[in-house]
Amino acid sequence: MVTKMRLSEEERSRYLTPTPHIDCDSEAITSYVNRITVGLSSDKEKAMAVFTAVRDDVLYDPYYYDLSPNGMRASAILQKGRGYCVAKALVFTAAARAAGVPARLGFADVKNHLSTQRLRKLMGTDLFVYHGYSEIFLGDHWIKVTPTFNASLCEKFGVHPLEFDGKNDCLFHPFDSEGRKHMEYVLDRGPYDDVPVDEIINASLAAYPTLFENLESLGGGKEHGDFAKEAEAEAL
Repeated sequence: MVTKMRLSEEERSRYLTPTPHIDCDSEAITSYVNRITVGLSSDKEKAMAVFTAVRDDVLYDPYYYDLSPNGMRASAILQKGRGYCVAKALVFTAAARAAGVPARLGFADVKNHLSTQRLRKLMGTDLFVYHGYSEIFLGDHWIKVTPTFNASLCEKFGVHPLEFDGKNDCLFHPFDSEGRKHMEYVLDRGPYDDVPVDEIINASLAAYPTLFENLESLGGGKEHGDFAKEAEAEAL
């Protein structure tokens, strides 16, 4: 059951205000949002338009881990046009705030996340810690949404792209396009006002020591593979 609530003025201001990572007042974010939401009046319409745009305009790339201050800034990620789940949640959260919709970040551990054989081998597990999502406040409650997987990538994996209806949670992919169980929600770590970079680094190093030994990617933003091509090749 959805718990109805009202945001106080302090809370509303808090979730519309820029942070070091959620730079919703930057020119890159504001101009992007203005273009997406032109002609739209309601928060619901704006949130839905921003969700679809971020989902498909910023390509999901798990091989691009840049946890440097600039690498984890929403405007820089948007301009780069790609990033992993936390990066995409950052862009959506910043864009929602720029559209006047209160938003915050959320994190969860998931299993059977969309991945390739090479990525699973590098990680050594099918558990993804600190998968990033967003929470937006529409009407009288918080809604969880994740724009992580762009439609073109979902097609390669044989899953339906997530569609946000402006009313209900839009999280993960519980089933593939043939109705088989796919992603599993393991642990919700809750909402955050900004990116807990140190927590993510520590949890990732503990969970994927082999991955980071191979990618050497913390703070480096290096390219180490073509995820979309891997997915396409495995689908053949």
